[in-house]
Amino acid sequence: MLYHLLLPLKESAFAFNVVRYISFRSAAAMATALLICLFLYPGFIKWLKRKKLGQEIRDDGPETHLVKAGTPTMGGLLILFAICVSSLLWARLDEPRVWMVLAIAVGFTGVGFVDDWNKIAKKNTKGLSGKLRLALEFLISGATIGAGVLWFSIDTAVPVPFFKDVSIELGWAYVAFAAFVITGCANAVNLTDGLDGLAIGPVMTSALTMGVLAYLAGNVNFAEYLAIPYVAGAGELTVMTVTIAGAGMGFLWYNAYPASVFMGDTGSLPLGGILGALAVLTHNEILLAIVGGVFVAETLSVMIQVISFKSTGKRVFLMAPIHHHYEKKGWEEPKIIVRFWIISILLALVALMSLKLR
Repeated sequence: MLYHLLLPLKESAFAFNVVRYISFRSAAAMATALLICLFLYPGFIKWLKRKKLGQEIRDDGPETHLVKAGTPTMGGLLILFAICVSSLLWARLDEPRVWMVLAIAVGFTGVGFVDDWNKIAKKNTKGLSGKLRLALEFLISGATIGAGVLWFSIDTAVPVPFFKDVSIELGWAYVAFAAFVITGCANAVNLTDGLDGLAIGPVMTSALTMGVLAYLAGNVNFAEYLAIPYVAGAGELTVMTVTIAGAGMGFLWYNAYPASVFMGDTGSLPLGGILGALAVLTHNEILLAIVGGVFVAETLSVMIQVISFKSTGKRVFLMAPIHHHYEKKGWEEPKIIVRFWIISILLALVALMSLKLR
């Protein structure tokens, strides 16, 4: 919004020309999202407490989590508010990809909100049925990406990392593939959100990495030099990626161990959905598996545990997702969180290194 309002003023005051640059608007967007969360969370947390919107704890979970029962949840609402407001203020609103990411963010927030509300109302950890939740997420993702393919000519080829000029053309099947990526990422982040600050750290790392990839993909010279697909307008998504980092830092101020507020499915589902959408809209769908390797590991641990127990009656892990396995082994919660953050940073570096390994 501010881009469209301030840029015409450069004729009378050249200083307004600075809004042309993605780098300036990205920094401003990050600061805006951070300040929104830092200043609004104290009042928001008090409101959540007054409404008794507290977290329900799994009966079969680690015993140390019982003290967390009643901690305000649905804190993700403010994260998404900060992301949306900052993006609308500082991103170019004539770029369709910005609106597509916002549509997925709002849609997944709605699904997460209903899921959290059901858990609170029913006083259990069930929420929406898994099938219904997945169906809604696929519908939102598929409709958004389908509209992009139909009206904005989004490329339906999937680039293969580590290889120059190698891609897989999917045609209209790309819509289903993209919906799978976005939905899968959303639920992977949701599974990771089990310890104080565990999910938001890798989310911020992944978002900033996707920001670099979006900026490079949206610059024709960088894209040609690195032999990656050029995606016109993708650079504008950089502004949105840093809002996630800014809002994430503001949230982490209150979510760090011991947490004063949880993001809930209201936060984890849309944050994961946004990461998946960014990967799709910058054509880094496969590379997302490396960038978000922590989320992949959490998801695989659940799948392995379920398959093993159903087929052999034995568990591979003491408890799944895998962060609970390490809790059961006696690792302290802060140690697990920080080590997962370190792994996330290393994976982000590997993903960026892949740009030159082609």
